[in-house]
Amino acid sequence: MASAALGARAGVTVKSRTEIPRWVWALPPVAVLGLVFLYPLALVVQQSVTPDTGGTSLQPYADVFASSAFREALGTTVWLAVGATVGCLVLGFALALVIAFVPFPGGKAVAKFIDVFLSFPSFLITLALLFVYGSVGMANGLWTDVTGAATGPFQFLATPWGVLLAEITYFTPFVMRPLLAAFSQIETAQLEVASSLGARPARIVRQVILPEALPALAAGGSLVLVMCLNEFGIVLFTGAKGVTTLPMLVYGKAILESDYPGACVVAVVNVLISVGLYGLYRVVSRRVGA
Repeated sequence: MASAALGARAGVTVKSRTEIPRWVWALPPVAVLGLVFLYPLALVVQQSVTPDTGGTSLQPYADVFASSAFREALGTTVWLAVGATVGCLVLGFALALVIAFVPFPGGKAVAKFIDVFLSFPSFLITLALLFVYGSVGMANGLWTDVTGAATGPFQFLATPWGVLLAEITYFTPFVMRPLLAAFSQIETAQLEVASSLGARPARIVRQVILPEALPALAAGGSLVLVMCLNEFGIVLFTGAKGVTTLPMLVYGKAILESDYPGACVVAVVNVLISVGLYGLYRVVSRRVGA
């Protein structure tokens, strides 16, 4: 009896000695995160305070902040991101309402296609718009064939409005996906009761559906806003002249001007804005119950 008890105690002691602490299991992912993300980010921050003349200085920040190109790029980035987010919220909410609550043939196929659409690269959507509305696209080609004019009237794609259209087209499904998930949780009995009490569709949407959709709208809108702030492919492939966003400015300073400290300064500013917006999203999502 005593020997059995001693054996059990010895087993517990050996197990406690050989058990690996939990914090050890966190080391591999932390090391990978540090090597893949934090270390390159630290190099960017270091380069942003290292002028070409050597040493450590905040002069690159002063030079970038004083340039009109940076201020214009910052303003263009913000208004494009905000405009695209508003457009995606309005269009995504309307389309999600139709798909979720208006029966039509192929509705389930459309909902599944949205999941596939999320995997498309942004430049693919831009190229599709170029084929339709570009200078030599189908719309302008049809116009010139019918009227005999030298050029077509659709020249907006190479303007900020073309970039805005491309971003709304590409990012709207990122709002629709969480909305459709939220709408699937709404009991149809609530809608039927509201309708039987004489509520019109607009009132049902405003008082029944919209409150349930607020967390999904906050999540989708915040995601779209951050992604639009960092979007590079759409602006590049539209070829919009005079449309320079912060990612495009990073590209121009690093590749075209070989101004690596200036490019890193712009990149750091872009990262800070994105992280700040993410923090704001977390605050808003907690308040709306996301």
